[in-house]
Amino acid sequence: MKIAFLPIDNRPVCYTLAKDIAEIDREIEFFIPPRKLLGDLKRVADIEGLISWLENLPQIDSLILSLDTLVYGGLIPSRRSKETLEELQTRLERIKPLLRNKNVYAFSSIMRISNNNYNEEEKEYWSEYGKKIFDYSFSGGVNRDDIPDEIIEDYLSTRKRNFTLNKTYLNWQKEGLFNTLIFSKDDCAEKGFNVEEAKELERLGGKTKTGADEIPLALLARAIKKEIKIYPEFLEPEYKNLISNYEDVSIEKSVSGQLELCGFKLSSREEADVILIVNNFKEKQGELVMGWKTQPFDRDFVPPNRPYCIADVRFANGGDNAFVEQLLNKLDLKNFYGYAGWNTSANTLGSLLCALKVKWNASQYDENAFKKFATTRLLDDWAYQANVRAQISEPTDIKQLMKPYENRLSDIFNYDLKNRNYSYPWQRRFEIEVSTAL
Repeated sequence: MKIAFLPIDNRPVCYTLAKDIAEIDREIEFFIPPRKLLGDLKRVADIEGLISWLENLPQIDSLILSLDTLVYGGLIPSRRSKETLEELQTRLERIKPLLRNKNVYAFSSIMRISNNNYNEEEKEYWSEYGKKIFDYSFSGGVNRDDIPDEIIEDYLSTRKRNFTLNKTYLNWQKEGLFNTLIFSKDDCAEKGFNVEEAKELERLGGKTKTGADEIPLALLARAIKKEIKIYPEFLEPEYKNLISNYEDVSIEKSVSGQLELCGFKLSSREEADVILIVNNFKEKQGELVMGWKTQPFDRDFVPPNRPYCIADVRFANGGDNAFVEQLLNKLDLKNFYGYAGWNTSANTLGSLLCALKVKWNASQYDENAFKKFATTRLLDDWAYQANVRAQISEPTDIKQLMKPYENRLSDIFNYDLKNRNYSYPWQRRFEIEVSTAL
């Protein structure tokens, strides 16, 4: 199977994670552009280089495509770009012919509205007016709260530009250019301009999904056609109607949406091939970055005596220590199909389900590749995010701090982790890359 994959940018969860998952099945021939062509926090992707990469692909079975990357140079540039609609439409005319006669699984983002004054990924004025713009959006454009006219005008015109492009992609879908087209809802609240845009795209026939970074992985899973029957088992079933942080739907709907996008078939527990265990939250999802507390898992966890995987979403941005301790003490490698607990609930679910589908359907299963994927997620989502990160104040060398976790996981998985390196590719403390030393 030949799959080409054009991610959002060069972050580990967008780039390295995709490669790690694809390697679980040696039959997958995975084409991904050189990392240097993709954008980072401050650098726009080399669009001309990516177009050339796309033009020179061999005959492939499927193309997983971030339209934001190919048109704007990445997800962050889609919010920051000063290019006019006319300039972007000219680029679209170059891109459109390259997608013909390919099996394309594409997605484009609905521009997010973050509820803070942090402008690292937004336009400069977000540092002063970000939260006010969020409130303005949440109120449906009623609460201006002294936002200058020129900022309102720029913000709304940027939104209109992006929304116009999304309607163009929807027309391409109607022309048969895409096998699947998804509009992602990144960092959503229950109300706002982005929510209204999503409703309008759905009214016009589009499909929307809460999430962003995991969407290419979910589409990769979708491109693997073999069906898996799955049963989602919530560890807090009476609370599955609660909404996760940074999302606009309940955790139950987030789970069902990711399962549908990845191409799974919902089943009864008795008939399921795999059990998806969801360590969901009570009252409110915790948030390790922001210090928002929630009740950790407090019962006895008994792994099922059949294939299972773990979506640890009790906290955003890191695993639940109480649950992971039980999991590791009782881990059954024969039936274990993966763990994830990074960033948002949708991020966790989409990446986990992709790995599950690749492993389950692997024609040439690579056990060491799966162990690499599984231990990387535990080192990142649990060891670092839920433990080590709190011990540092800025990006630094964390090798010694990670060593006890490496040793423990090495013993459990019978897999050598002594040569793991840790880096901060975007120089942000909340984001590390786990790699193998050469």
